[in-house]
Amino acid sequence: MSDTRQSLADLATLTGQEAPAAPAPVAAATTDAASAADAAPVSNSGPAPAPVPLREQQIDKQGRAYATGRRKDAVARVWIKPGSGKITVNGRDQEVYFARPTLRLVINQPFGVAERDGQYDVIATVSGGGLSGQAGAVKHGIAQALTRYEPVLRAPVKAAGFLTRDSRAVERKKYGKAKARRSFQFSKR
Repeated sequence: MSDTRQSLADLATLTGQEAPAAPAPVAAATTDAASAADAAPVSNSGPAPAPVPLREQQIDKQGRAYATGRRKDAVARVWIKPGSGKITVNGRDQEVYFARPTLRLVINQPFGVAERDGQYDVIATVSGGGLSGQAGAVKHGIAQALTRYEPVLRAPVKAAGFLTRDSRAVERKKYGKAKARRSFQFSKR
């Protein structure tokens, strides 16, 4: 079974209905067209079945979901599990590690979009880059781990753009230039 499709038999077991018979060959379908027109249309008056996530939940033996987040030169390894909303980064509390409120706001964005504020504990180890890049890496990792713990949340988190790695990075310095694009100061004489 692929990631985007489910068979009719699987759909029937999930919704609790009987599996429909295999479709008839094309030749048989043309001969039965008249008898099919005589049959009354079948309407399903019951409520529509809830959408079934096509991805499976990925949890380790400790009941955590793991994901890797990246931003600029920073790489974050993130584990989430149900809890009180405590976020630990490199063994320190988020208020200590990310002192700027804007960085803490960036980290909590995936929980706000998924409406799961204060429901998961996060343990993250980050390396490389500066504080801004590390906060972005933790945000990316939290978003990925959330969708692995609760696959139903993939749609809102993806719509907010949190599952996509932000590919912007520092542009390299070019020879003959002071920086990537800045020229040296012009001197007429």
